[in-house]
Order: sequence, then structure tokens, then C-alpha cells
Amino acid sequence: MQRRGFIKKTTIASAGILASTPAMGMLGPYKDAIIGHGDFRYKIDMSWGTLNAEKYPVNDCHEMVQDSKGRILLLTNHTKNNVIVYDKSGKLIEVWGTDYPGAHGLTLKVENGEDFLYISDNSRHEVIKTTIDGKVVRVFPYPKESGKYDKKEIYIPTETAIHDNGDVYVTDGYGEQYIMHYNAKGELLNTFGGRGDDDHLFNNAHGICIDNRHKSNPTLLITARQQNKLKRFTLSGEYLESYDLPGAYICRPVIHKENVYLATIWSNDGSEGTGFISILDEHNKLVSAPGGCTPEYENGQLNKMYQTLKVFTHPHDVCIDEDDNLYVAQWNSGKTYPIKLLRV
Repeated sequence: MQRRGFIKKTTIASAGILASTPAMGMLGPYKDAIIGHGDFRYKIDMSWGTLNAEKYPVNDCHEMVQDSKGRILLLTNHTKNNVIVYDKSGKLIEVWGTDYPGAHGLTLKVENGEDFLYISDNSRHEVIKTTIDGKVVRVFPYPKESGKYDKKEIYIPTETAIHDNGDVYVTDGYGEQYIMHYNAKGELLNTFGGRGDDDHLFNNAHGICIDNRHKSNPTLLITARQQNKLKRFTLSGEYLESYDLPGAYICRPVIHKENVYLATIWSNDGSEGTGFISILDEHNKLVSAPGGCTPEYENGQLNKMYQTLKVFTHPHDVCIDEDDNLYVAQWNSGKTYPIKLLRV
């Protein structure tokens, strides 16, 4: 299963019964339901952030971040309101943005005490840095200088990661699968990766983050979604190791405390409507899969993962607040608003 040519292209007793129940419009079966495994279990809130769709429509809800004020920002590719800003209760604060028809990746970075956003737009074929209220600060156009692209249309960026020194890493997840490394001035420093199934290459380099859990040795975590792998690289682009997640088609990695959270858009054989959430521990082992089967390892290898409860259709991103609650944005899921999972 691929995403339409890349761009066009539990732990509750009743899990077996609920597995065939669509999430949209079916709040009753999920009232007070608890999903997840081990120490990572959550109560489902299907109505969080629901708005008047005529005034505040969404199309694909691609990604979410929390800013320094504690607000939750949702990125959608609906150009009536590309960014919807909520408080943690799901109350609308404001909306902005009409210029991002391919709004896909949303990264927040605090720079000199100020919040900035990096929007990866795969229709505009560029990354746009903005202030927290949407003023454009810098545009990272398609990397002609890399020598990898004859035209901008084959460069389809999906995500960014920002180092503390201001360096910017961009994944070309729906294009040629290269990773671009820029300095804070927008100058291209390095290009690595590319399409392929070898360890240092990618089949859908969908998401990226900087792993600062070991402060003295930060590295890059990059998803290879169609390979069911999370790959680790040095900041200079040298391959280090991979973590196999069979049956889990993972989106971007999000680090919170010692854990890695990944929206898992499809599972098992990659069929539509089979998503769940993957949570890895400090050793990068899958320890909880809200909406999915219990993670089990045999001889050090994770058994193939699959959806057991259809709470989610196509989860595309997860945001974690300071209380360890999760907010889940979904792609191609009936133009629905995010789902909140309250940690229990």
C-alpha cells in the first residue's frame, strides 16, 4: 500500500466486536473505552476539537504541535484555514493561513525565545518558515543546487527537523527520497539518502526528528514508511542503525521525554483504514500500540503488527502535551477533526 502514488496516490475486552465499527459518527462505543498497553493506556475523546465545518473546514489533518503558550496547532491542507489553533480542552482560539494547498509537515522550533513554524508544502514544493501567527520569515525552495532535481515538481517535501544551531533537515518523502541539510541562512550544506531499499536509502522518507535523548550525541531519526523501519543517522548523514516495526507504516517520529511516538497510518499488509499509534521506549522497542494489537517480541524480533480496534482510520501525526495526553491528526479520514487520548 502506497499513498496514492505518494501524493495522489488493545486492551479492552470488547476489542473484537468494536474492530468492525467505523469511528466516524460512532461516539457511543468509545465512551470511557481505554486503549493501549502497559503503562501507556488512554481514554478516548472522539469529540475533542470538533468545530463548525462550514466556518472552519478541514481536509486532511496532517500534523499538530504544541507551542510555548500550551496551545495546540493543527495543520490542514484546506486553504480556508491552514492552521487551526486550540487550547488543550479543544476550544478554538484562532485560525490563519490560506496559501498552503499542500500543507503537510509542521515543525515548531523555539529560537531565541520565540516560536517559529516550518511548514512543508508538497504542492508548492518548498518549506516555509513562519512566525507563530503566520508571517513568512524564510522560504526554502526546491534544492536545484543539489544536482538531484531537474525541476521542482519532483521535489515533494514532507517534514523538517531543526537543530539547536539553526540547521534545517528536510525529507523529500514523496519525491526522490533525499534528505536536505541546510544552515540557518538557507544554504544547502549536504544531501544524503535517496530512493532504495539499502540501509542508508529510503522508500518513503516520510518524517524526521532530532533525537536529543542523549544530550552529548544528538542524532537523526528518519522514517522509511514503506519499509516499516525507523532509521538512525548522524547529523552529517551517516547511517547508524534501524529499528524494524513489521506491519507498522509509520509517519514522523515525535520524541517526548524518553519515548518515541509515531502515528501509524496503515498496518499489517497496508490495507486502508488500519491505523493505530506506536509508542517506543527508551530502547526503541514498541511497548504500546493504542488501537493495535499487543506488541510481542520473539527472539528479539517484533511480531507483525495489526489494528484491533477501529478508533482510527489513517493517523498521520501525534502531539503530546505536558500531561502525556495525545492528540491525533488523521489523513483521508472523512474530514474529521483530531482525536484526543487522555493518559490514564
